Amino acid sequence: MRSLVLIDELEAALASGSVGRRIDILTRVTDLFINGAQHYSEDQIGVFDDVMARLVTLIEAKARAKLAHRLAPIANAPSNVIYLLAFDDDIEVARPVLTQSERLGERELLATAAQKSQQHLFAISQRKSLSEAVTDVLVERGDRDVVCSVVKNSGARFSDAGFDALVRRSTDDDALATDVGMRRDIPRQHFLLLLDKASSTVRARLTAENLHGTSSIDGVLAEVVGDIRDDTRKASPDFAAAQAFVEQQNRIRRIGETEIYQYARERKFEETAIALSILCDTPIDVVERALLDPGAEIVLILAKVAGLSATTTKAILLLRAADRGMSTEDLEQALSSFARLHADTAKRVLSFFRTRAKKPAEPMIPPAVAITG
Repeated sequence: MRSLVLIDELEAALASGSVGRRIDILTRVTDLFINGAQHYSEDQIGVFDDVMARLVTLIEAKARAKLAHRLAPIANAPSNVIYLLAFDDDIEVARPVLTQSERLGERELLATAAQKSQQHLFAISQRKSLSEAVTDVLVERGDRDVVCSVVKNSGARFSDAGFDALVRRSTDDDALATDVGMRRDIPRQHFLLLLDKASSTVRARLTAENLHGTSSIDGVLAEVVGDIRDDTRKASPDFAAAQAFVEQQNRIRRIGETEIYQYARERKFEETAIALSILCDTPIDVVERALLDPGAEIVLILAKVAGLSATTTKAILLLRAADRGMSTEDLEQALSSFARLHADTAKRVLSFFRTRAKKPAEPMIPPAVAITG
C-alpha cells in the first residue's frame, strides 16, 4: 500500500516539474528499497528500477551523487539505475558505483572504460576485481595514473597482450616498471623483457623489494645480466612446471615438430623454448634469448637445425611477435630468409652459440655468416 502511494506521488511530482519534490520522492523510494533490499525479488527490484530511473535523469548532480553513494554498496541495487549513475559525466556521481557496485558487469565496465574520462577509468581501476578484458582497455586508454593504479590492484587480471603493453609502457618509467615487475602473476617471458629494458635502478629495486624472497626475481635478474645458472632458472615456478611437463612428454615420445607447433600456437613460451632446447641440443639460455631478441635470425637458425617446417617456424615467429612486435612484411621476409637458409650454415652458427653460452660473461657476437647461407 505504501508503494502505491509513493507511485501516485511520483506521477504528481513528475507532472508538477518541482525538482525539490522529485528529490523528496526519490529519497523516500530509496529508503524503502534499502530497508528491504535483501528481501526483494528481482521483479520487485525491477519496479524500483523503473521508478528511480524516471527520477534520476531529472535531478541535479548533487542529488545523483548522494544516490550513487547510497546504492553503490548494495549487491542487488537496481541495475539500470546503477548503469545510469556509472555512465554519468560527473565523476562525483559515477565514482561510487564504478569503484564498488557489484551490479556492474563486464559489458557495462567495458562500455564505460571505452568512452568516458580518465577519472572514470581511474575509478574502475580501483575495483576489487577486474577481468582481463577490462584491464586491456584500461592499459590501452588510460593515462599514467590509471595504469599505475590498475597495476597496483592485486585483484586485477591481465591478458598476455596486457602484460606486453605494460612492459612497453614501463620503458623509461622506473616507478611503473618496478610495480609491473613486482606483480606475482607476470609471465616469465614478460619479466625477462621488462628487465632487459629496465634501468639498473629498477633491477636493484626488484631485488631489494622481492616479494618472493630469494627465488624467481633473483634468478631471472641473473639471467639478464649474464650470470646464467640452472638453479636460478628453476626457481621460477612457471619454468619448473613447463620443464617437468615437456621432459615427461619427451620421455614418452621424442619431442618433435608437432609438439613445438602446438606449444607455439597456444602461446606457451616456456614449453616452446624448452622443446627447442631439447630438439636442437642447445642451452636453454640461447633459445630464450633468441625468442626474446628483436631480430628473427637466431630463431630461424634454431628452426632450421631442428628441421622444422615453414608453418611451425611461422608459429614460433608469431609467438615472438606478441612480445616484440613483427609486421606482416617482417614476417614474410623472415620466412623467405628461412627458405634460403642452408641447414649446414645454421648448424655452424648454432655451434658458435653453444660454445659461447658456456661463457656468459663474454659478449655473444655471432660469426660473420650470411643468413642466406
